[in-house]
Amino acid sequence: MSTTDTRAPATGDTESLARLLDGRWSCRGFRPSPVPRERITRVLDIARQAPSWCNTQPWHVLITEGEGTERFRAALSAHAATAELTPDFPFPESYSGEYLRRRRECGFQLYDSVGIAKGDREASALQAAKNFELFGAPHAAIITTEAELGVYGAVDCGVYLETFLLAAQSLGLGAIPQAALGAYAPFIREFFGLPENRLVVCGVSFGWPDRDHPANGFRTTRVGVEETVTWVG
Repeated sequence: MSTTDTRAPATGDTESLARLLDGRWSCRGFRPSPVPRERITRVLDIARQAPSWCNTQPWHVLITEGEGTERFRAALSAHAATAELTPDFPFPESYSGEYLRRRRECGFQLYDSVGIAKGDREASALQAAKNFELFGAPHAAIITTEAELGVYGAVDCGVYLETFLLAAQSLGLGAIPQAALGAYAPFIREFFGLPENRLVVCGVSFGWPDRDHPANGFRTTRVGVEETVTWVG
């Protein structure tokens, strides 16, 4: 199709994409059964089609399974209990205005779903710690980029991440992208034997979703197009 071709795309393709995006959620409760490697490979095969700056494809992905997941889960949980945050990419300095409101809305929805009362800091800390337990998922993916590519390598990995999430959704898997795993980048590099030039962007816990888990019982909202787009004629 040329750049001037105005033919509409196949309706089924558009509907399928919209259905995947509308149906995807951050899964925080998993069944323990492992996902067959063939299905994980299919997710990865789809995700590798993600576009990137100058086709650099800067992502490299570590996938844990079986005892590898259990070793990582135990070590990461122990490390996160006492260590300071050391992300390769700085976390937000603050949240204000609409960004703070949306963040709080998501947090309150999660706490309500699992029965945490507002202001119960001990219970909320225990819930946050589940990030480092991988929410009980049988698999984790660690997404890294090449240091010399800077922010654009990280942006490319973000596009890859979204493609990975949609591919997982299309194959019946639950997944949750986790900036929290990137908070301990040096630990992750040491644990997996990664070179210093590989920067940790984020992690993904994934597997078969436990649809009866209370933490999976809510969905976040999205603002309308009119709130995020400015038309210039």
